Amino acid sequence: MNFLAHLYLSGDNPLIQIGNFIGDHVKGRNYLRYSSEIQQGILLHRKIDSYTDTHPLVKQSSKRLYEKYGRYSGIIIDVFYDHYLGKNWMLFSDVKLSKYVSRVHKTLLSNYFKLPREVKSFLPFMVKSRRLETYATVEGIHRSLQIMSNYSSLPAHADWAIEQMRQFDKEFNEEFLAFFNEVKQMAEQELLRLA
Repeated sequence: MNFLAHLYLSGDNPLIQIGNFIGDHVKGRNYLRYSSEIQQGILLHRKIDSYTDTHPLVKQSSKRLYEKYGRYSGIIIDVFYDHYLGKNWMLFSDVKLSKYVSRVHKTLLSNYFKLPREVKSFLPFMVKSRRLETYATVEGIHRSLQIMSNYSSLPAHADWAIEQMRQFDKEFNEEFLAFFNEVKQMAEQELLRLA
């Protein structure tokens, strides 16, 4: 799962959302440096990642991308699944995506000084470009993949990835919907357990 899904799966608690949002940037026991609710979000992030990485539907989706992405296929699926969440947003929320993203931006910016250095460096651009909202479009996903390949070791095959997404749109969408209903239930149970 990528940013949009992690935020959504955090429920309505802003501090848990922050923890889930920064989860990739807090290693090992460093999560203990944060308040208890942010810690809960970080732990939830880790649980979601573990659940996602081992789920058969995610592996099935990833196989379509292995030819060009190899071991990075799962990362692309995380981004694709944010696209399908954005595309199917009204199945999961009564709040319009644009309004939800604005609310999340407000939460993240008002807690800016609690964020890890790496997150502080990309957050202003993410907010200005409304990247979370653009995930709902194919163009937004294409741009995100290009940015990721420019700033990481991710192979630069954004055009090919989008071709695959278009060719297998129905399959990716169905796999996402089946998977997301399961991960949503797991996250809800985990939030109750962490409370």
